[in-house]
Amino acid sequence: MKTYDTLSEAIRDLQYNGYTYDFNLNENQIECKELQATYGAQEFQVDQYYRFEGDSNPDDASIVYAIKTNTGAKGLLVDAYGMYSSPLSADIISKLRF
Repeated sequence: MKTYDTLSEAIRDLQYNGYTYDFNLNENQIECKELQATYGAQEFQVDQYYRFEGDSNPDDASIVYAIKTNTGAKGLLVDAYGMYSSPLSADIISKLRF
């Protein structure tokens, strides 16, 4: 797995490699507004993930997931972790845990 110094560097490279859609987390699924589609935990896989710590504040932590859906759509999900993380269902948490 590659290493990246910054979140923006990871996003640029992953987009270059075909992860072009933008996914967002909901409590029980991920959503792609561009495709007007939602995907439950069984409808996508995480191909890669990268964690980043904030330089000046440890609370500024994020993780980027490179995701492929069962329909073949590839995109990125960027989320905070720690105190700013989103409330999620057990299925989604299990899918995103490494």
